[in-house]
Amino acid sequence: QLQLVESGGGLVQPGESLRLSCAASGDTLDRYYIGWFRQAPGKEREGISCISSSGGWNTYVDSMKGRFNVTRDKPKNTVYLTLDRLKPEDTGVYYCTAGRYSCSRDAPGWPIWGRGTQVTVSS
Repeated sequence: QLQLVESGGGLVQPGESLRLSCAASGDTLDRYYIGWFRQAPGKEREGISCISSSGGWNTYVDSMKGRFNVTRDKPKNTVYLTLDRLKPEDTGVYYCTAGRYSCSRDAPGWPIWGRGTQVTVSS
């Protein structure tokens, strides 16, 4: 059974960067599509991006285009989400998800979830 654990969140100032990790256990992560979601305070969970098993990735949030990157580290069985030039509106809990068959920007499309890591962007 695949399990996911996110880490790397924290409190940063606007304009700074963070690299979030999604570490897997119980199975090989490169067999899965991996999604990233975030949930801002008082809002629904929002799909950010999806990376396929081949390493190609896309983005679902226009305001984040050009400010983040998704990569796989197969030996470490980990996927990374690097966030650059962070803004206060990027504040929220960031989750990684896994599925075997396809990407989806909607949360119900993902069967496996981590517990999330908090990102707070504030001066």
